[in-house]
Amino acid sequence: MYAVIEAAGRQYLVEEGEELLLERLPAEPGATVDFKVLLIGGNGGIKIGRPYLAGAKVVGRVLEEVKGEKVRVFTYKAKKRYRRGLGHRQHYTRARIEAIQG
Repeated sequence: MYAVIEAAGRQYLVEEGEELLLERLPAEPGATVDFKVLLIGGNGGIKIGRPYLAGAKVVGRVLEEVKGEKVRVFTYKAKKRYRRGLGHRQHYTRARIEAIQG
């Protein structure tokens, strides 16, 4: 059984037991999270929501919060001897899908 969920403004195709890296969620490690379900498939059929599937639920558990790889950005102004380097590390939440109900 698989499902398409919405989390932090993005859509993910998930199955039970799968671990995924999501945009940062406002939940502590160890907490359970219910995701909005857009589609459920498997077991001989597909159910599609408009936009969300009523009565369906995908339950996940937050494992940890992690930072992504550093993205380096350089800016400069031509002919002015101005150069600047910046870095950014995005915050992510690692979660495991525990149950797909619907």
